[in-house]
Amino acid sequence: MEKQIHITFTQSTIDNLQTYSEILGKDIDSMLHEALEAYFEAQHQKLMQKNQQDDSALTNLDFDEFWSGVDVDEV
Repeated sequence: MEKQIHITFTQSTIDNLQTYSEILGKDIDSMLHEALEAYFEAQHQKLMQKNQQDDSALTNLDFDEFWSGVDVDEV
């Protein structure tokens, strides 16, 4: 089941959509789809980078510092 959403654009956004649609020879639906895909990808990259930074903050020791003082017994 598809949900419908209501979106309101400012007049300047509508004007830009119409202008770029004519210039690029693309329909407005395609341009909105492309713009949203680019937005979602950019947000995904930001989240991935933030997660990586958060993980790095948890373990900021280098290899030698991490294992310093640890004795490993061989079995």
